[in-house]
Amino acid sequence: MTAEDRIGTASPGVAVRPGAEIRPVPVAGGRIADIEVLRAIAIIFVLIHHARGNLITWPTPVFDRLYSYLQFWPGVDLFFAISGFVIARSLVPALRRSENRTAFIKTTIAFWIRRAWRLLPSAWLWLALILIASAASGETGLFGSFRTNFEATIAAVLDVANFRLASCFMQYPCGSSFVYWSLSLEEQFYILLPIVILLAGRRLTVSIGIFVVVQFFIPRIAPILQMLRTDALLLGVLLAIWSSDATYRLCEPLVLKRSGLARWAVLIMLLAGIAALGSDDLHIVQFRYGMIALLSAVLVMIASYDQDYLWRDSQVKRVFIWIGSRSYGLYLMHVPLYYVTREIWYRIDGRLPSSRIDDLGILATAAALLLLLSEINFRVIEDPLRARGARIARRFSERPLHHSIAGITRTTDLLVK
Repeated sequence: MTAEDRIGTASPGVAVRPGAEIRPVPVAGGRIADIEVLRAIAIIFVLIHHARGNLITWPTPVFDRLYSYLQFWPGVDLFFAISGFVIARSLVPALRRSENRTAFIKTTIAFWIRRAWRLLPSAWLWLALILIASAASGETGLFGSFRTNFEATIAAVLDVANFRLASCFMQYPCGSSFVYWSLSLEEQFYILLPIVILLAGRRLTVSIGIFVVVQFFIPRIAPILQMLRTDALLLGVLLAIWSSDATYRLCEPLVLKRSGLARWAVLIMLLAGIAALGSDDLHIVQFRYGMIALLSAVLVMIASYDQDYLWRDSQVKRVFIWIGSRSYGLYLMHVPLYYVTREIWYRIDGRLPSSRIDDLGILATAAALLLLLSEINFRVIEDPLRARGARIARRFSERPLHHSIAGITRTTDLLVK
C-alpha cells in the first residue's frame, strides 16, 4: 500500500480527542472508511450514468423521468475531489520536507513510480481486452471498429485521451475506452502537481485558490473545458493542505456524530444537489461544474475526519467499503462489460436486448460480471502490482540519485513486462 493510497486514522498534526466514542471502521491498509464509501458512491453514480445507452438501450419511462431531474456523471468529479485530497495529503508535506533540490526530485520520481504501478497495469490490461473484443465482436459491432479503438488506445497510453474525447465528442466515434479521459486528466495532474509545488513555493495555496476561483464561474460549454476541469482535484488539494492546520479541527461536524438523522440528511442533500446540478433539463445555475466540485469537496471534508460522520459502522457500510476498494477496476471495465453483457444475450437468443422484459436478466448479468471481474482484477492485478511499485519506489528513494536515475529504465521495462 502506498502513502498516496493510504489515509491514517488521525488528522495530521492534530491529536485524536480523548474519550471519542466513535471508532472508525477498520479498513485494510489504514484507509478511511468514509472515503471508501464516497468512492463506492462515485462509481455507482458512474455505473448508473453509463448504463443508459450502453447497457439499457430500450425506452424506460421511469428512468427517463429520473434522468430529467438527476444526472449521475458528476460521480467523476467526486472521484477527482477524493484523488486530489488523498494524493496531496501525503505528497505536499513530503515535498515540502525535502532538504534540497535532489531530495525533491527523488521524492517526485518515487511518487511517479508508485502512481505508474498503481494505475497503468489495470488500465493497459483493459485497453488490450477492448481491442481484442473490438476485433472479435463480429456482426453485433458493439465495441465499434478496431481502428477507432486502436486510436483511442494510443491516446489513452499517451495520456491524452481527454483531448481526444474533446475532439470526437458528438462528432465521430470515440471508442469503447472513452472513460479513460478522466484517467488521462488525473495522470496529467500527477505529473504537474510536483512541478506546481516547486514553482509556487510558499504561494502554493494562493496559486491553487486563484485557479479554482477562475474556473468556478466558467460555464464549460466547449467540450475541451469539460475534459480539462480540475476544480474538484484542486479543491481536494486545498483540503489536504488545510487538514494540517489547527483550524481544520475547529470545523469538524460534531453534530453528525450525535445524530443519525443529521448524517443521512447531509449525505442525501449533498448527493441530490450534485445529481440535480448534473441535469441538462434543470437550469439551476450556469456555473454548475464549479458547484458540483464544491459540493464534492464538502463530502470529502466530512469523510476526512475519519469519525464515521457520513455512515456509521454496519454491514451495509462494509459492502460499500468493498465496492469502494474495487472502484478503480469497476471504472475501467464497466463500459466494455456492458457491451459483453449485450453480446452474451445476443449469443443466447440471436437478438440484442431491446425491451423492458429483458431488464432483470441483463442487469443481473452485468452485475455478476462486474462483481466477479472487479474482484479478480483487484486480487491478481491491482493489489500485487501496487505493492510491487511501492517496493520499487522505496528502493529508488534509498539509493543515491545518480544510481536511482540509472534504474528508472529497468523499472519501466519491468512495468511493460
